[in-house]
Amino acid sequence: MPDELRFDGQTVVITGAGGGLGRAYALFFGSRGANVVVNDLGSSSKGEGHSTKAADVVVDEIKKAGGNAVPNYDSVEFGDRIVETAIKAFGSVHILINNAGILRDISFKNMKDADWDLIQLVHLKGAYKTTKAAWPVFRKQKFGRIINTASAAGLYGSFGQANYSAAKLGLVGFTETLAKEGAKYGIFANVIAPMAASRMTQTVMPEDLLSMLKPEWVVPLVAYLAHKDTEETGGIFEAGAGFVSKLRWERSDGALFKTDDSFTPASILARWSEVQDFESKTPQYPTGPNDFFALLESARELQSNKQGNVPVDVKNKVVIVTGSGGGLGRAYALLFAKLGAKLVINDVGDPNGTVNEINKLYGEGTAIPDRHSVEEGDAVVKTAVDHFGTVHVVINNAGILRDKSFASMTDDQWDQVIAVHLRGTYKITKAAWPYFLKQKFGRIVNTTSTSGIYGNFGQANYATAKCAIVGFTKTIALEGKKYNIFANAIAPNAGTNMTRTILPEEIVQAFKPDYVAPLAVLLSSDMAPVTGEIFETGSGWIGNTRWQRTGGVGFPVNTPLTSEAIQENWAKITDFSDGRATHPKTTQDSMAAILENMSNQSSVSSSSTSEQTGPDFHFSYETKDLILYNLGVGAKASELKYVFEGADDFTVLPTYGVVPYFGASGSIDFSELVPNFNPMMLLHGEQYLEIKSWPLPTAGGRLVSKARLIEVLDKGKAACVITGTDTIDAETGKPVFYNESTIFLRGSGGFGGSSKGKDRGAATAANAPPKRAPDFVAVVKTTEDQAAIYRLSGDYNPLHIDPAFAAVGKFPKPILHGLCTFGISGKQIYDKFGMFKNIKVRFAGHVFPGETLKVEMWKLGGGKIIFQTTVVERNTIAISSAAVELVTDASKL
Repeated sequence: MPDELRFDGQTVVITGAGGGLGRAYALFFGSRGANVVVNDLGSSSKGEGHSTKAADVVVDEIKKAGGNAVPNYDSVEFGDRIVETAIKAFGSVHILINNAGILRDISFKNMKDADWDLIQLVHLKGAYKTTKAAWPVFRKQKFGRIINTASAAGLYGSFGQANYSAAKLGLVGFTETLAKEGAKYGIFANVIAPMAASRMTQTVMPEDLLSMLKPEWVVPLVAYLAHKDTEETGGIFEAGAGFVSKLRWERSDGALFKTDDSFTPASILARWSEVQDFESKTPQYPTGPNDFFALLESARELQSNKQGNVPVDVKNKVVIVTGSGGGLGRAYALLFAKLGAKLVINDVGDPNGTVNEINKLYGEGTAIPDRHSVEEGDAVVKTAVDHFGTVHVVINNAGILRDKSFASMTDDQWDQVIAVHLRGTYKITKAAWPYFLKQKFGRIVNTTSTSGIYGNFGQANYATAKCAIVGFTKTIALEGKKYNIFANAIAPNAGTNMTRTILPEEIVQAFKPDYVAPLAVLLSSDMAPVTGEIFETGSGWIGNTRWQRTGGVGFPVNTPLTSEAIQENWAKITDFSDGRATHPKTTQDSMAAILENMSNQSSVSSSSTSEQTGPDFHFSYETKDLILYNLGVGAKASELKYVFEGADDFTVLPTYGVVPYFGASGSIDFSELVPNFNPMMLLHGEQYLEIKSWPLPTAGGRLVSKARLIEVLDKGKAACVITGTDTIDAETGKPVFYNESTIFLRGSGGFGGSSKGKDRGAATAANAPPKRAPDFVAVVKTTEDQAAIYRLSGDYNPLHIDPAFAAVGKFPKPILHGLCTFGISGKQIYDKFGMFKNIKVRFAGHVFPGETLKVEMWKLGGGKIIFQTTVVERNTIAISSAAVELVTDASKL
């Protein structure tokens, strides 16, 4: 084992350290000898309120453990005050962890400017301000470590988080630039995308998943990156639940076109597969732009481009091109006009030159001018709507440069670039979005830059804005796709008014904007082949840029992870060449490896499979709860006995017995029973319900349930855990229900246990349907809202309501609760044959809300009904091996 990584004598500033990750960082560094500045504004996860308590509590914890710490209560937008606290208390600052953050999650169509601005202020401006304040100290002492906090939402986009995604990916561009500027001063900067439980994630993740995402799994990575012996800088890392990996940008070799009049949108479409081909040619792993000089020379030697069989035009499309008074914007506008579009030429300088040029070539009224700043996005879009009636395409091209080394950069230079590039892109897109939604068509081409993707010396402001635009693009692409709204980002290499300030004129002329325009037009057309992608282009060349992630290292989650273990495994964590690298495109792809590692536990001894019992689980219900359950399993308004408490025969369906037991069933700790337990690998296999007392009082009541372990079976690759739960009346002690649940745990077998369970009569019966036609068939159409209603009876698993969570489980959309299908099936039997004393089912397949269920029933002797339930639309079995035993004498219950 390597020596313990220590931070004696160093000062660490941690923002947002009053809870979650920040608190875990603070406690760790305090325990390893560092002086800690615990910054926390004491606000809510939405940025509301202000309290000193959060920081004070953490400082007290560190001091009681023998460490040194002081609090700071400033907002991160006053980063100079935070760093000043460190200087006054400890004389310097050596490590800065920009961790503070808030959420303002809301769909893009409903997002307000305040939701956007506050997120950028806290995440982007806050990180800038604290880093700017620490930078001169770092430079003077020739040492500094900066850890910025991104997110999977930024790396891949996330529905309802356009503001957050933009800010979080912006921090990647910021970090990459800081790494380039700081290297010669011993200042290293890295960025992490952590998956950990926090005040923010607890509002959007289920409790069982949060329990596996402890901040302590992220701390060791940050500690290693912050250590003086670490040589890593400019790195991008994902971490959570014991999994740690590194990301880098991967660029396709792409397609090269002849740079003449045959270079058209149609010619690009004809060779589109080459643009996104990462397989047949070796991809690139760049830290900056392609070799456009060589590309231009090669392009000139090519034959004229073939046009393919699919024409591309933008006839009668209304297109807004910002910053189109010259350069790239002008080239875009001219090509759009040539292909039949109507143009709004936006430029705060002089748009009239481009307008006059287009109208002279393609007819008066083809283009109109607009001189608003892009920050006045509403006014720009209003110009289009007032004149042309709508808008179909937005090309966010306007930009400015305020290049300056980070040490010399002013707040105004930061703010101006962020305002024009990032906020301007947001404002224009936001104003156009309602028109896109209404007409179910929209195309957005946002302008990023290789400076944003890879970072660039002297452009911390510009790189941050341009990388943030990519995060923004990825999210609005996700939100817009079902409305036929596509969004892509391009990083152009072309001679413009901006590049004229940094490149010789002859090179500016060689890199014509005309060689970028065809891609922008293709991505704006009906034929746009993709959405949510990044393209680098110029000199007749187009390449696709995506993430590559190492296979990483998954550490066992039943033992604490240490920074020393990270150090020992660093070569493997950062190895892109061992054949395990992947290319995640979504947050679900990102989470897959993290979720998979949750099963990475060392085996437990067979003695742990001794009987467990859970605590008493108290449950109360009212009349409305019974009605809600009945509605959740398909009761109709016309069935008064199920929905009207005043009906003489008002009752709850007997399958309600699975509701009060549900809370108790989770009290058995599966991780102590089987190896490699992972809650994401859990499947509800079978359910048996026995009704001990009936009818249930409909005015309300109090019940107590207690779960116990029945047996654990080893099925090879999976384990099978059977629990039993007794439910009694809290007042009388009389038994009311008995439930048995069979849970399959994938990946948890192979521990040497018995593979065959005990015979427990009706609870384990095979219930094979007779080989004849059923005696009765009921067909039930579920509703699109079925799961949303059923979950109100107590099963709040997001798998049944949240599309993003369902995608993690490899479902195209949320699925219906198995116990809801169970209840629907039981209702058909109850309606046809009357009361039953028990019911047993096997869950054989999933059901999507809105699908049709067919319940086939076979009546046998002795009052037994065998049944199975099928999804009609997909002809798949949802419930099998199922039966009820009817009550022939109601007094027996």
